Amino acid sequence: MIKAIKGFNDILPEQSAKWLHLEAVLANVLGRYGYEHIRLPIVEQTDLFARAIGGATDIVEKEMYSFTDKSDPPTPLALRPEGTAGAVRAVIEHNLLRSDTPKLWYIGPMFRYERPQKGRYRQFHQLGVESFGSPLPDADAELIAMTHLMWQELGLKDEMRLQLNSLGELDERHAYREALVAYLTDKHDQLDEDSKRRLTTNPLRILDSKEASTQAVLSDAPKLADFLGADSIIHFEEVQTYLTALGIDYEINPHLVRGLDYYNKTVFEWVTDKLGSQATVCAGGRYDGLIGQLKSIGARNDKPVKSEPAVGFAMGLERLLLLIDAVAPFAETSACDIFVVTHPEVYSAGINYAQKLRYDRPDLRIKMASATSLKSQMKKADKSGAALTVILAQQELEDNIISIKNMQTGEQTTAAQDWLSAAENFSI
Repeated sequence: MIKAIKGFNDILPEQSAKWLHLEAVLANVLGRYGYEHIRLPIVEQTDLFARAIGGATDIVEKEMYSFTDKSDPPTPLALRPEGTAGAVRAVIEHNLLRSDTPKLWYIGPMFRYERPQKGRYRQFHQLGVESFGSPLPDADAELIAMTHLMWQELGLKDEMRLQLNSLGELDERHAYREALVAYLTDKHDQLDEDSKRRLTTNPLRILDSKEASTQAVLSDAPKLADFLGADSIIHFEEVQTYLTALGIDYEINPHLVRGLDYYNKTVFEWVTDKLGSQATVCAGGRYDGLIGQLKSIGARNDKPVKSEPAVGFAMGLERLLLLIDAVAPFAETSACDIFVVTHPEVYSAGINYAQKLRYDRPDLRIKMASATSLKSQMKKADKSGAALTVILAQQELEDNIISIKNMQTGEQTTAAQDWLSAAENFSI
């Protein structure tokens, strides 16, 4: 038997109702802030991610699904491991910054080869949000405020904690990196194996190591905040001022870094203690240099490339649904409101009735079974979760009525055939 690939999961009908509800809530909040939906391809050139994310990151080194296509010469391609690089590519390619400061969101599958575990799969789904064109701290605060509203709408406001840090600018981060590497090199034997590897590839990632021994070493390490310039400090303080004005609580986490190379200045995470080690639900930050970095690919060396400021975030939907199921489950819903049961001999009349009802009542979900016996159809109605079952047989047609069974109480009554067409007579 052919089965799904490990880490690539089916989302079955009984689960997909939760997904649709979650996506609708998120899209509603995004619309209230004026963000527009963009649909991006799941396959991009491998070089896009290597240039944007960073060749020394775990994603590029170990986790990307890469292959070559059938073109001549073959083009290296990859299934997208994250969404920001593709969004920036689209903004550049279609010149969306020419006369606007686009605010975009996208949703869909991402792909990374790593060990599947609860809430983390090889095909996973993310909501991504990107705001382009503003270098000011109010853009950072707006995204954080928007996620804060999402938690309110999802019933999670008491389950999330906001953590903030500033990575400063590239030169400030490089100076800090040199100091951190010098410090950790002297403590090399005390680091865990993964941190030893990162010491020569991506040393800032050591800061968010989950190993207690490594965190003990880091307690006396140089602090990134001590390397920030005046502009970075002012930007970060203004972000905090806006959050305080909005009544959004936060904590400064000096070890908070992002796993991707393109971030600068503000970075943030929303974390929870309800998911064990998988604590981060939403993460993002500012990436002012990425547009210029990608624009420079193929540009003439003597031609200056102008970047544009940007800030964004992403949240993993599988992990978010785990949290919702744990602390604020969505109300159970059925896939059907009205089930129409029709005697096989007058089944055509039943089809017509159900179709007319769908036109008259677009707010209702109407289901029918195949033209089997009434007993068989009633069994399917019992399992459907419908509030009402409408029964049509020869006698009902002759009398221009319908029989209506309340599926919760079992009570059965009759009404005129057009009774359900009037919205005031039945609503969900």
